[in-house]
Amino acid sequence: MEIQEDKGKTVGILAYCTLIGFIIALVMNNDQNNKSELGAFHIRQALGIFCTSFAIGLASIILMFIPIIGWLAIMGAYIMVFVFWIIGLIAAINGEKKAVPLLGAFYQNLFKGIN
Repeated sequence: MEIQEDKGKTVGILAYCTLIGFIIALVMNNDQNNKSELGAFHIRQALGIFCTSFAIGLASIILMFIPIIGWLAIMGAYIMVFVFWIIGLIAAINGEKKAVPLLGAFYQNLFKGIN
């Protein structure tokens, strides 16, 4: 049973390591030998964080034209995403199903199709 836990942790950790790591984690989690609820949980969290970062990138195209306030908003949003990423990665390393603050439950609901 502990081997299954380790596989879930590996999938969870890989999900947070760049887009290529996320794809590897997704493929690993689809294999019946590596499938775990912990891995799927962190795949959903990582996908949510990546999508949020992408959305901030799109919004920053507009915000960068607003002097100081727009720049601070962009910087604050990226710092928030970085903190979410760190919280998710630490939870995956510890083998915990800890949702990121504010948006974690939303990510789980939005991507509930990923098992």
